[in-house]
Amino acid sequence: MSAAADGADRHASLAALHDEITSCRACPRLVEWREEVARVKRAAFRDQEYWGRPIPGFGDPDARVLVLGLAPAANGANRTGRVFTGDRSGDFLFASMHRTGLANQPTSVSADDGLALTGAWVTAAVRCAPPANKPTPAERDTCLPFSVRELALLPDLGVVVCLGGFAWDAALRLRRAAGAPKPAGSRRPAFGHDVLFADGGWLPMLGCYHPSQQNTFTGKLTEPMIDAVFTHAAELVGLA
Repeated sequence: MSAAADGADRHASLAALHDEITSCRACPRLVEWREEVARVKRAAFRDQEYWGRPIPGFGDPDARVLVLGLAPAANGANRTGRVFTGDRSGDFLFASMHRTGLANQPTSVSADDGLALTGAWVTAAVRCAPPANKPTPAERDTCLPFSVRELALLPDLGVVVCLGGFAWDAALRLRRAAGAPKPAGSRRPAFGHDVLFADGGWLPMLGCYHPSQQNTFTGKLTEPMIDAVFTHAAELVGLA
């Protein structure tokens, strides 16, 4: 198969996965919550139509860097229909990706705002907005096959940037589900900011504090800190 044909086939498969994810109703609690939020709406967005469905991944199909988050925000991606779009976490994330050459603009306010990623794909371990931003283990595991299939359609990936400990744990589960060998040693690889775990058995994992307001407003995560992570990731895959 030619490179062009292979690329077209992957694009079609990613589109089909997109449609399957957005129509999923496997987790009753998440379905009820995401649809309630979309119906009631936050006052500031009362004139907007909410997406109110699961959120697929977004970015460059030839991505070298995978950015893995926790779950959509109830009034962010659950409203706009695009991962990390329409909330403060996304503002902080995409501004950094713009500064480090992975995004064409620093803002992400709607699914049609012109944002395009270069060399990067952004996704979440759980595809629906969960109550209190806390998915259950069963909900997390129900979404796992979507992530396995998504990664299989992104064959050029060279590193996973894990936004927070939940995403780090999800990446380790994704590693096992993808058939990678168990990490050597008795200790489980520990999450840390700008900490790299790379044993050659799967994609290298690079930790980053989640760009939540709890972290960014308190200074636990600053612009130079997140920029350093994306610069590190770009260097690891030859984009810097």
